Order: sequence, then C-alpha cells, then structure tokens
Amino acid sequence: MTITITAFEKSPDRGRGLARDMRVRWALEEVGQPYEVRLVTFKTMKEPAHIALQPFGQIPTYQDGDLALFETGAIVFHVAERHAGLLPSDADARARAITWMFASLNTVEPPILEREATTYVEREKDWYQERLLMLEDRLRVRLAQLSRRLAEADWLDGAFSAGDLLMVTVLRRLENSGLLDAYPNLSAYVARGKARPAYKRAFDAQLAVFTSASSA
Repeated sequence: MTITITAFEKSPDRGRGLARDMRVRWALEEVGQPYEVRLVTFKTMKEPAHIALQPFGQIPTYQDGDLALFETGAIVFHVAERHAGLLPSDADARARAITWMFASLNTVEPPILEREATTYVEREKDWYQERLLMLEDRLRVRLAQLSRRLAEADWLDGAFSAGDLLMVTVLRRLENSGLLDAYPNLSAYVARGKARPAYKRAFDAQLAVFTSASSA
C-alpha cells in the first residue's frame, strides 16, 4: 500500500516549507519512497477521524497499511529505520545520528519555538522587548554550542543523516530572525540541506499545495 501523510489544506506558513509535514516529505524523498498526501483543514483536524490518528489534532500523520503514526520525530525515525539512506549502517554511527534527532527536537527546537510564540502572541505586552531579549540570549547559547560542535564539517556526524534532516528544518525557523547571521557555519549548514535534491522536491510539493489553495 502507498504511504499516506496529512498536511494543511491552507498552510499558515504560506508554503515556506515550515509546516511539519515538510520533514516527513523530505525523509520520504531522501529514501525514494512514494507517498500520497491527504489535505486537512483546521476543522477536520479536530474531528474524530483525525483525532483517532493524531490525538492532539495536529499534522502530519503517517499511514502505511495498518500502521498509523504521529509526531514528526517518530515518523522520520520509522522511515529511516525501514529504508536505507537516513541512518548509517555502523551501529555506533547510527546511535549518534539518532542522538542528533533527539537533540534537534528536544534541545534546539524548544527555545526557537518559545521565541517564535512570543513574537506572535505577546508583542503588545509591556514587557515584550525585555522577554524577547531574554529568550534570544538563551537561544544564542544553544546556537553557539551547536556552531562549535559543527565547526567546519558539512554535517553533524559524518554523512548526512536523519539527525541533519531534522536539525536543518528546526534551524530554518530562524532564517528571517537575523539570529543565524552570527554563526556562518550554521547558515551554510542550512543552505546545504536546502540544496539537496530531495529537499527541493519536498519543498516544491508543499509549496504547490499553498499555491493551488491561494488560486482557488
């Protein structure tokens, strides 16, 4: 059976590749697996049929026969475990790649999302600027640590892996913030990820959904 994932019918990111189905699309493109996309609205995401697949009413979901998964980290890990191309064959290198998957989602992404949420929902508060500066200082600590670890390498641990796939998508959320400018190696790292043919195919597919929805 063909893999089916869910994605926004009208993405709030306006087709910029930030919605989380992008991570799953990219993983499937990297391993050469065909997939179908079922588009959902914010209304249908709260209906029982979708909640049965994703108990928190979010996207993406992943279905392959009787298997249904949610959470992008779990889906990307499943794809990487089942198909060659995203995890090394060496056991130790494989474990390190998986560690970077966790690090991207558990250590690097949370302060990025906290800053992002603040810019959306707290901008009118009297203490907004003070809080934003505090969050950005905290985020710079993480970025500096990651920058030192990456150094001059192309990827986090040898060859490109699922760890890099997730880290690139996480760092992309900072592209218009100016925060990556102080870390040229991280900016170059993101650019390398975006230059991969599989990334481009996934990005174009997600953008096409938004373009179609906008012209309808």
